[in-house]
Amino acid sequence: MSNALILEGGGMRGIFAAGVIDYLLDQEIRFDNVIGVSAGACHGCSFVCRQRGRAYATATDYLDDKEYCSMRSLRKTGDLFGADFLYYKIPKELYPIDNEAFLKSGTKFQAVVTNCETGKPEYPIIKDMFEDIEYVRASSSLPLLANMVEIDGKLYMDGGISDSIPLKQSIRQGNEKNVVVLTRPRDYRKKNSRAAVAAALKYRKYPKMAAALRSRTKTYNETLDFIAAEEAAGRAFVIAPMGPLSIGRTERDRNKLRAAYQEGYFVAEGLAEKMNAFLTE
Repeated sequence: MSNALILEGGGMRGIFAAGVIDYLLDQEIRFDNVIGVSAGACHGCSFVCRQRGRAYATATDYLDDKEYCSMRSLRKTGDLFGADFLYYKIPKELYPIDNEAFLKSGTKFQAVVTNCETGKPEYPIIKDMFEDIEYVRASSSLPLLANMVEIDGKLYMDGGISDSIPLKQSIRQGNEKNVVVLTRPRDYRKKNSRAAVAAALKYRKYPKMAAALRSRTKTYNETLDFIAAEEAAGRAFVIAPMGPLSIGRTERDRNKLRAAYQEGYFVAEGLAEKMNAFLTE
């Protein structure tokens, strides 16, 4: 019976998942499969490599570096979060990712991306952290704040556009036990926003992706209802913040980020007995 850890994105709200990840690593809890979306894909790298503390550090240590995140970077490169800095300089030089541990992990790791032409999600398998890092970048390329990422002649963006919480995909892949880490409280439901309208307008040359952006609120809320039903039926286990994290997608306040990380660890610790029973029953 295979299991999966599913990590939602949400920009800097993903720091909550970093806390969950570190608790799982401290307890040596492993998963056959890890599926990450956007920030969840970034943090999932550290989990699969079993590098405790790395997810938190890479989200907070470089906040003052203009190469990491700045309006200057957005104006200069089209990426608010500097792509070269995040996906090459950090993992290769500043806080090297343990690719050897990744290759030996035995865990199937996927980053959800949205195909800009079809507007549909794709779930590429990350087989090598250095060779396949562009999929992680694409998964995290937020609408309006990042460039499209070209891979093998196809254009991709944020996986959250088309599949923010890929529980259905995990089930389709045969995973019978799914632990879902959300970055919003259980009772959260998305509302239509001006940003979604602006994004759909900006990407009108990609009508199917624009359609996915327009329908994202409906799709997201339907996914949350599905997750709740699967949890009630005992087929999914949810770890979520106790209340709103009060963290923006581009949050820079270290105190808020630290508190959200600590909450993730605390919530996972509090649910540990029930989660272990779920995974082993």
